[in-house]
Amino acid sequence: MGKKKSFVNKFIDVIEKGGNKLPHPFILFGYLVIITMVASYILNLVGLEVTYFSGAKTIGEQGKEVTVKVVNLLSEENLKYIVTKFPDIFINFAPLKLIMVMMAASAFVEKTGFFEVLMKKYLLKAPKSLVTFALVFVAVNASIMSDAGTYFSISMGGIIFSALGRNPLIGVILGFVGASGGFTANLFLSGTDALIGGITDSAVRTTGANVIINPAINYFFMASSTFFLALTVTLFTEKVVVKMVGDGNGEQQLDLLEKHKLTPEQEKGLKHAFYGFLFFLVVMLALTIPSNAFFRNEVGEFLPKSPLFDGIVTIICFFFLSVGIPYGMAVGEIKKSEDIPRIISLGMRQTIPILTTSIVVALFIDLLNKSNIFRIIAIKGADVLKSANVGVIALCLIVVLVTTMINPFMTSGSSKWLLIAPMVVPMFTALNVNPAYAQLAFRIGDSCTNIISPLHAAIPVIIAILVEYQEDGKIPLRPGETEHREIGMGTIFSLTIPYSIVLLLTMVAMMIVWLIFDLPIGPGVSLYI
Repeated sequence: MGKKKSFVNKFIDVIEKGGNKLPHPFILFGYLVIITMVASYILNLVGLEVTYFSGAKTIGEQGKEVTVKVVNLLSEENLKYIVTKFPDIFINFAPLKLIMVMMAASAFVEKTGFFEVLMKKYLLKAPKSLVTFALVFVAVNASIMSDAGTYFSISMGGIIFSALGRNPLIGVILGFVGASGGFTANLFLSGTDALIGGITDSAVRTTGANVIINPAINYFFMASSTFFLALTVTLFTEKVVVKMVGDGNGEQQLDLLEKHKLTPEQEKGLKHAFYGFLFFLVVMLALTIPSNAFFRNEVGEFLPKSPLFDGIVTIICFFFLSVGIPYGMAVGEIKKSEDIPRIISLGMRQTIPILTTSIVVALFIDLLNKSNIFRIIAIKGADVLKSANVGVIALCLIVVLVTTMINPFMTSGSSKWLLIAPMVVPMFTALNVNPAYAQLAFRIGDSCTNIISPLHAAIPVIIAILVEYQEDGKIPLRPGETEHREIGMGTIFSLTIPYSIVLLLTMVAMMIVWLIFDLPIGPGVSLYI
């Protein structure tokens, strides 16, 4: 007779089976296009509309009542619009230009091996007493390498903990928790910031709100999160998890670390990359410090708007090139001029899945905005929230909660935000709250619950790594137990669920503190618009 499953295992099975039945995002958004068109016809037929008072947008202008009606997308006029304008809809999809430029430039720090070597250098040199903190901190920042950062952190976590005579189970899970659970936090701006920011910008444009959106609108908060997450995860690991799963015999195997020691060429590459960073720093200081500097606006300031923030994507690309090209030349990844477009091509290949999905996503977003369905929902929702006197903190917590509920079934962060943003962003702007806070709340809910989704691509890899460690006798018995447990999804989720709660509590607490004390979450971002 089979062993009876616990409630948690049954719940995980439901999520896994339900999530596996979801179609590919391309197909999913294709269905949503059809649903939106049919819904627009029905809602237009029943006369769904909303009337609200629109305040003056310029000095001297009078406010007025505005009526918004659902537009029938199945009308002859709109069907002709789809047929004739579809190429323009796709090409003008805001997230595309940002993500393509960012991925092309980030290839110089990812595909040349610079970022992985940089992380490895400081991780391997971390004092034994700080190794847990160092692993989590590096793993959180490894998200700049996207999925590769997760696999790097998982493998390095197991290697380092095993080499130090500690439980590699803890090291592997910590790498996963930091890189995937802390995915949204980073000291570096990445392609994710550009992609999510582009989706937010598209949603803002439909409202007509005068709000500047760029990839850095959450940067101050996210950069600070790297330290707080590393600290709370470290404390939870050493005070709770170690007692749960055991921590090894302390016998060091330093030969394992020697295998991953940096080569002389890699050390030379990092030195050259540092020179490149100094070059970047000198150029940026020259273009920002003088009172009439290139990156200042007409009145010599940076805020509320200036070339410095408007050009943040280009500046990030300049940074990646400044450190990546010298590193690549030093280690032999860039030997001739033809290697530069080759590396750019490697980065651009990563955009192919996004480009494919965006073909139908761009149409969905355009038609959704044209139909006014979500705009009406946002206006009515804002009225309800105003009547209920819901504060900004409660508003942000609602977004976090909704995202955490969706996340286990849909692992793609951009796909989730594409669904949520068209409704949430207008709601925030209708309440005069900066949509940067809607994006922040979404990213918190999305990131912290990544590690509890059975659909995560890294789960089979983690299981395989842990099985190998257990077969090699490197995973110790748990306290009070006489035989090893079978490694499976339950092993992972028994640890990642508590870690997910720790991550969520940490970032939500930070968000509440930021809101209470009106701390800036990004350059030039204020709470109200």
